[in-house]
Amino acid sequence: MPELDPLKSVLEAVASGRYADPFAVLGPHRDRGRWIVRSFQPQASAVSLIDADGRKLAPMKRIHPAGIFEGGVPGGTDRYLMRVEEGSYCYDLEDPYRFGSPLGELDLHLIGEGTHQRLYDKIGAHCLRLLDVDGVHFAVWAPNALRVSVIGDFNAWDGCRTVMRFHPSVGVWDIFVPGIGLGALYKFELLDAAGRLLPLKSDPFALSCEAAPGNASIVYSSDYVWGDDEWMARQHDAMALDRPQSIYEVHLGSWRRRGVEEHNRRLSYVELADELVDYVCDLGFTHVEFLPLTEYPFDGSWGYQPVGLYAPTQRFGSPDELRYLIDRFHQAGVGVIMDWVPAHFPRDPHGLGRFDGTALYEHEDPRRGEHPDWGTLVFNYGRSEVLNYLVSNALYWADEFHFDGLRVDAVASMLYLDYSREHGEWLPNERGGNENLEAVAFLRRLNEEVHQRNTVTIAEESTAWPAVSRPTYAGGLGFTYKWNMGWMNDALAYMSEDPIHRRYHHDRMTFGLVYAFNENFVLPLSHDEVVHGKGSLLGRMPGDDWQRFANLRALYGYMFGYPGKKLLFMGNEFAQRREWDHDHSLDWHLCEEAPHAGVQRLVRDLNSLYISTPALYEQDYDGGGFEWIDWNDRDNSVFSWLRHDRHGSHAVVVANFTPVIRQGYRVGVPSNVAYAEALNTDAVEYGGSGVGNLGLVRAEAAPSHGREFSLSLTLPPLATLILLPEQAPNGIEV
Repeated sequence: MPELDPLKSVLEAVASGRYADPFAVLGPHRDRGRWIVRSFQPQASAVSLIDADGRKLAPMKRIHPAGIFEGGVPGGTDRYLMRVEEGSYCYDLEDPYRFGSPLGELDLHLIGEGTHQRLYDKIGAHCLRLLDVDGVHFAVWAPNALRVSVIGDFNAWDGCRTVMRFHPSVGVWDIFVPGIGLGALYKFELLDAAGRLLPLKSDPFALSCEAAPGNASIVYSSDYVWGDDEWMARQHDAMALDRPQSIYEVHLGSWRRRGVEEHNRRLSYVELADELVDYVCDLGFTHVEFLPLTEYPFDGSWGYQPVGLYAPTQRFGSPDELRYLIDRFHQAGVGVIMDWVPAHFPRDPHGLGRFDGTALYEHEDPRRGEHPDWGTLVFNYGRSEVLNYLVSNALYWADEFHFDGLRVDAVASMLYLDYSREHGEWLPNERGGNENLEAVAFLRRLNEEVHQRNTVTIAEESTAWPAVSRPTYAGGLGFTYKWNMGWMNDALAYMSEDPIHRRYHHDRMTFGLVYAFNENFVLPLSHDEVVHGKGSLLGRMPGDDWQRFANLRALYGYMFGYPGKKLLFMGNEFAQRREWDHDHSLDWHLCEEAPHAGVQRLVRDLNSLYISTPALYEQDYDGGGFEWIDWNDRDNSVFSWLRHDRHGSHAVVVANFTPVIRQGYRVGVPSNVAYAEALNTDAVEYGGSGVGNLGLVRAEAAPSHGREFSLSLTLPPLATLILLPEQAPNGIEV
């Protein structure tokens, strides 16, 4: 031990919690040929050293009035405890300062490099057994702090009592606290470099968090036994580009709630495993996507302003109960995706902002470190430790929770330095451009490492940035999929027009095919389209009530026939009338009304047809999978096209976006066979008028649209038809 000079001032610093190297003073030390132990017990009237059997070894002497005690250990320091007396109360205590750090050289090396793939196993709070003693190892990154302590019930929330050990090479503080375990509440108390006390901080790596209004972290360890081996063995195939993916997007807090008698209570993860899984399977969705579930302080952010990226929100139950929900989905054959938010984080004082008194996770310069739109902070993607925090977090959700995909929020805000900023409010990159080169490097690394887990990534990216969903080795960002925001905006803008005016907006529905195969697109009718005054999808359709429902059904048929994977936000599947409200349940009573039940039935049948028809999904991202029949019938507002699978079969899609019934409407087709009307969105069972083609149309040798054969169709009003060539039992079209 280094010479204490002068001892009095050192002990004063220890007692006041301002000594940065407590392990140099407290715990066992060799002193002039003998072993001594020092301990800070500010509430003790007396302290003695005892052995493992409770036999007193030696009394300890108070060497500082604030409660620092010192005593010799006969026979060495292999094992001792402290018996602490507080008036009439007496208890035995392990000394945290006699334990070394479980962080090994390799861990410290990888942490320093920013390449530790299981960083969450080393940083944070973890139950361990050291020197045959059970306890919790705490570790936190705070390189610029003068002092860091872990506080909780175990030390009366006193930041002077459990000051941590500093590893200056990596900026990490750690300590093993014996005698505590699962369920312990804790926070970190830090002094900045100038010795100022900072707001108490939650653990950035906490695996569980306290319910609001508290913000303490909770020691947690999973003992969940998964039952989804069969699903995980084929996980890669279920998320492949050539497989059907129809995604049901869900905000767990408002999908369904208990009634007034239960005070509008949210469902738990366990209750959702019983109700949501069955519902998703009944409607035939292949995947479910959760709005963010990482812990967040403000309900109104829907999870998009996270504070605890490693902690599933406690709103719906424990982390293992979330595992149970995902497991149940997998056992039912449904993939699970989670929205993930690495683009920004809120300023809540217990969160990441100015964590050690400096801009640690965020940029110091507000032109790089703040989001003007959301009032939040931006991660510093140029810092290796921050990248390790984020990449390890993505791997955590894949490895520990078996998520099949991560939908990455607000990618555009990460890619552009001038995103939502005026001139003078942003700094150009080293090349003078507006691209955030550090964020680009982060996203490429993220996608490379996540894909090694057979987990897909989906970019919410609204600009024309090239090759978002192309491999990094080909110069792309490396995402698996990208939301097609252009298709969504154009389709909804077109559908909001009165049908009599749609002929003047025809190009909105055809333009998307110019770029449809540049990316691996998901077609999203998401939560963003039913909030902030936009109203519901049904409410955005023109006309009387019948026409609004017909328009919506026609849009859904058009969407399922269009190239790209599908996504519907909850409530859209039964045509919710009001705008989505995160504080209230969906209006499930509407499903008892015929028009809404009809839309729900249509979505169920669309999913069934889609999943069973390779032509509708197998070549989503190959131009050979799509072929226009007629893209230019603007006078009738009719669109017709073919979808092809890899084996020579096809589907015919015809959409009529006017309320006019069109008799004898001719479309050219490849085969002189009978075509089954596999789906008609105007069918009576969906709430339509029942106009159609009696289930079957035979092709004629009448050339049309450059093809030798054609169909003479009856087009229902405001409806989409999907027709399939009939096949013999051997699979040959007849």
